[in-house]
Amino acid sequence: MSDKKYDFGLVGLGVMGRNFILNVSDNNFTAFGHDTDQEKVDALIEEGGNAQKVNASTDLKTFVDALSVPRKIMLLVPAGKIVDIVIESLIPHLDKGDIIIDGGNSFYTDTDRRDAYLEEKGIHFFGAGVSGGAKGARKGPSIMPGGDAEAYKVVQPIFEAVSAKYKGEPCVAYMGRKSAGNYVKMVHNGIEYGLMQLTSEIYDLLKKAGGLTNEELHKTYAEWNEGRLQSFLVEITADIFTEKDDKGEGDLVDKILDKAKQKGTGKWTSQNAMDLGIPVPSIDIAVSMREISALKDERIIADELYGKPTPEAIDKAELIKLAEEALYFAYIVTYAQGLHQLTDASKEYDYGCDIAVIAKIWRAGCIIRAALLADITDAYNDNPELKNLLLAPAFVEKVTSTVDSARNLVAYAAKSGIPVPGLSNSLTYFDAYTSSRLPLNLIQAQRDYFGSHTYERLDMEGIFHTEWEAE
Repeated sequence: MSDKKYDFGLVGLGVMGRNFILNVSDNNFTAFGHDTDQEKVDALIEEGGNAQKVNASTDLKTFVDALSVPRKIMLLVPAGKIVDIVIESLIPHLDKGDIIIDGGNSFYTDTDRRDAYLEEKGIHFFGAGVSGGAKGARKGPSIMPGGDAEAYKVVQPIFEAVSAKYKGEPCVAYMGRKSAGNYVKMVHNGIEYGLMQLTSEIYDLLKKAGGLTNEELHKTYAEWNEGRLQSFLVEITADIFTEKDDKGEGDLVDKILDKAKQKGTGKWTSQNAMDLGIPVPSIDIAVSMREISALKDERIIADELYGKPTPEAIDKAELIKLAEEALYFAYIVTYAQGLHQLTDASKEYDYGCDIAVIAKIWRAGCIIRAALLADITDAYNDNPELKNLLLAPAFVEKVTSTVDSARNLVAYAAKSGIPVPGLSNSLTYFDAYTSSRLPLNLIQAQRDYFGSHTYERLDMEGIFHTEWEAE
């Protein structure tokens, strides 16, 4: 090996890591990778094609010594204990001022812990969410760095070069203090869960009630992707319906088992929202539906026990129109919930997040990129103190013009026995959020009746308790 020092180091040469480091190399930065698997090291060197631009080693000391100072080392390894193991293995070889970046989906409190630990050793650390999948890592992801602002500035030119671009603007920006980067990525994934659930529910309705063929479904989603629903998820959904089964006859989508797995970020979003007291029911139910999907054997038995009503006849064109409007409505509501959580968390955890900037870097590269995000960015730029997207004047017409279709579709699905929990939860959230009066006065009375929990009144200040008299 020559004495040349490389600009950027990356630990973890799986598909994501290999693609990311090749992306760095493509953008005129030299990069050096490390993995304990010799095959992965060899694969990177072969694909890189020029060891002066991108190289790798299974030897940790060789890896660290190959990097220019301050060393910039990114970890793309599975979240959890392995991150701590890698950090511990690196520490003996590092100098004060070196930088470690966790690019995985680490839980935000783990990031805060690691930051405090490494700060004591004089090593800079920050978490950076990376979205876009394997293809995004290669061609340009959305990157969400947070934490040590000065350390990020050192890495900023590299991240801006490799990130996706929206009208020439890099889809990366400093998210905020401490674990802001990992937290933003967590909520991004929660929104992703919600949007995926909604997209699949609409597919289910169109197929079961409308009788659309896969070819018609492809055409429908492709047309939607040319309009206001333009988004990565709608785009790939259209593509999925054209894929033929390479192991048999027919379309692949019809052969795939209806059990969806999860890696935890959606669940974390839902759990943390409950801790904060922020309602995100469209995300909550998306997590629950993946859990229900896992009960395949029980679902088969229950289906035979109870059956389903026959869907009422409905005009295919009318169903498609209702579906497009309802999906647009529910997409808005799901983004609103996730961004509401980010707004509150930023204050609670002292992140200092700029919601407009977050929406801005999601416009390209990431899994939840959508045309809607340009409008969302504008809404938060117009009012940085916006508490909820549904309160933005520019979104009132978008919602009011589509909510009736959501109502009609939820009612139709309920009568037809077709589950649309994401859509119905989005509608219920909207109706509750826009109600100046809810029946929680009765719940407060019940709590005071059986537990002396007290209540407040509409007509006077103070805390009250009543000795309720049973008849």
